[in-house]
Order: sequence, then structure tokens, then C-alpha cells
Amino acid sequence: LLSEYEAEQPQFPDVPESECGSVSLEAGILQPLRMEPFYSAPAADSVVQQLLPMAETAPFPAPPDPKTCSPREYLEYYVFPVLLPGMAELLHRAKKEKCFEKKRTKFIACDFLTEWLYNKNPKRKDESFTEFFSIPFVNDWLKDHPRPPIPLSLLLSEEAASIIIQSFWRGYRVRCDSEIQELRQWQKQLREDKNIFKRVKEFWSKQEAK
Repeated sequence: LLSEYEAEQPQFPDVPESECGSVSLEAGILQPLRMEPFYSAPAADSVVQQLLPMAETAPFPAPPDPKTCSPREYLEYYVFPVLLPGMAELLHRAKKEKCFEKKRTKFIACDFLTEWLYNKNPKRKDESFTEFFSIPFVNDWLKDHPRPPIPLSLLLSEEAASIIIQSFWRGYRVRCDSEIQELRQWQKQLREDKNIFKRVKEFWSKQEAK
């Protein structure tokens, strides 16, 4: 059966039979899996042994002096290794807060990045997490520069906002009914007739007029 199956498979006319093996894609180029290695086993071992001493003896470059190095070196060695992971976390949080879907959100990118960098400071490795408004220098700054309150429309979630809108609309539709309007007018007249505070005020105004 195996010989019959192989006989039914199409043959490649331009490719020798010895090279008609299975192939794999690597870097966009079809390469035969039966390709011979560049080095035999003994030759590969000798190459590795020659490279290992060079790798061991090559020291890592010392970081530049932050006071005398160029601006580019300072950014590459002291700023970007700390700032770029924070920027990545910032983008993840912005996506979670739907900043790419809405024009206005309660999410403040500078506040998040300040909080992240403060808590990731190596000097605070063993300390507990500190919220943005509990950071000492942030607290001191806000004492002299208070922020306006965040609008309620930004604090509410979509579910909470939809519940408020739906309840208001249902109440509006009920109040538009003629019988409800008549009941509200009766209650208003009743409050005006039995308003004791208003009667007391009118009594004393009459007494003062005398």
C-alpha cells in the first residue's frame, strides 16, 4: 500500500529525486530539511572553544559618568532603561481605560507614570505601594495648586450612567401623563395651604407692620 501511495504522488520534474524531501520555511526562503550542516561535529566544537575565551575575556562597557557624559549617553544609560518600561505600562493602562475609544476619560497619563516611576524606584524596593495622592512631593504640590474636581460624567461607568439616564427618562414619561400632572398640581396646592412656615412668616410680618 505504501508503494502504491508513493507512486500516485506527483513528481517534481526539475528537482532531482535526491532533493525531493520535505521542506520548511525559514526567513521566507524554502530550504531542504536534508541540508548538510556547515560544520561537522568536531569542527563545530573547535569553533565554540575558540569563541568562548573571547566571550569570557570581553568585559561589559562601564556606564558613563552621569556628570560628564553626553546627553545621548545619559539618555541611553540612565533615562530610557527606566522610562520605556513605564511607557509600555502606560499604554496598557490607557487601552484598559478606553482612552483610544473616547475623547474624554478620567485617566491622567502623567499621574499614572509618576506613580509607576515612584513605586519602581530601586531605593524603595522593600517599601509598600504608594498611591499617587499619597506621594509626599505630590501632596505638597497639590496643597499650593489644588485641582478642580473631576466631572461626574467621567467618574461614572457606562453601566451606572445608563441606569441614571434610563431612570430619568422613565420618570419624565410618567410625569407627562395627564393624571400625574393633575396629582402634582393637587399636591402643590396642598403644600401651599398647609405650609406652616409660610403662615408663621406672614403672621410676624403683619405683627411687625402694626
